[in-house]
Amino acid sequence: MQDTYQVLRKHKWKILVSFAVAAFLIFVMTFLIGFNDVVSALGKAKWEWVLFNIVLEIGINVVWTLRWKLILDVVDTSPKFTTLLMLLLASLFGNNVTPSAAGGEPLRAYLLKEVEGTPFEIGFASSTADRVFEFLPFVLISIIAALFLLSWNIPPVTRIFVIAMIIASITLFGILIYAGLRKEITQRVIISIARSIYPTAVRLTKKEISFNEISDRIIFYINRFSTGFITALKDRKIFLLAFILSFAMWGFDMLRMYVCFGALGVYPPVLPLVIIYTIGILISLLPLLPGAWGIREATLIGLFAVVGVSADVVMAASLIDRLASYFVPTIIGALAALYYGRKIKNKSVNSPSADS
Repeated sequence: MQDTYQVLRKHKWKILVSFAVAAFLIFVMTFLIGFNDVVSALGKAKWEWVLFNIVLEIGINVVWTLRWKLILDVVDTSPKFTTLLMLLLASLFGNNVTPSAAGGEPLRAYLLKEVEGTPFEIGFASSTADRVFEFLPFVLISIIAALFLLSWNIPPVTRIFVIAMIIASITLFGILIYAGLRKEITQRVIISIARSIYPTAVRLTKKEISFNEISDRIIFYINRFSTGFITALKDRKIFLLAFILSFAMWGFDMLRMYVCFGALGVYPPVLPLVIIYTIGILISLLPLLPGAWGIREATLIGLFAVVGVSADVVMAASLIDRLASYFVPTIIGALAALYYGRKIKNKSVNSPSADS
């Protein structure tokens, strides 16, 4: 498993291009809306509301860490809360700057393994189960949102695009849940894939390893993953607590977006805001561009227009939202990744070699 720095170095051109595309999309939208209008809207922002928005984002990350800790305490022994919080932010940094190269759950599991010694498959099972709990409120709201969208007067292309994004997100997480619950089928699928690429992989890596060894490792890791995943989901107390915390996070998120508009002196109707912003969060989960920059903004602008909120206000509110939900966690996460990256590197240098 690669660390954050290896991932960033390996995919640096992909990352730069994806950020360039995102910046271009934001530039085009701002140009079409009117730079002066967006700047004027931001100039009217109540900065105490902006600071409150950042406080709410901190609350979301604290609740997120608490939910992950509850799950880890069921499947293994959890590290202390502050360590988990920093590991979570470090993984968010890797996830926020890459469109699809790192992946938050594998990166969290990797950091947990290297820093705390938790087996990778256990860490991955806990972080995947954590994401499942996070996704449950969005599934419920997304179904309601899709029904509302069918009745709204929006362009057919926008309607099809948004509903397609909802279906894609639900399908993706459905596959993850299925993989955790049906380990026999998961084993057969992954072993079948591994068998097809085994000859090429051996030829490229020039390592002498039999397919039976690879198959045994696959079965071992999937069994460990599935056991941890099912244990987390079947513990009724943890399931209830994690479900409540997930709704609390969702509530904080909705309140944050309302505060973003409130900072500009605009107060959109609550029900449409909940539906529209939930769709925006779902689109952000898809690994298209870093943080779905540009794509999410375009979707929000198109949907908020239906309830009478002007594009310049939506763009300004989205930028205020990004300050709290993207830039602040990414900066803190970068510092955490730097700290743990050095710690892992020093640990690797100081550990005795296999031959000694």
